[in-house]
Amino acid sequence: MATLAQRVRAFLQGPQGRRLVDQGRRQLAKPENQRRLRDLFTKLQGKRRY
Repeated sequence: MATLAQRVRAFLQGPQGRRLVDQGRRQLAKPENQRRLRDLFTKLQGKRRY
């Protein structure tokens, strides 16, 4: 039985996985999405407790 990592790797190497990765890269190239991610990371870092 394949491990989860092997199954994910196989999916990403297939045509559907490549399409999904390309779509994600196109979305990340948009400035408004970059701003949203920065805001999310800032919000999550503020809630960390050590």
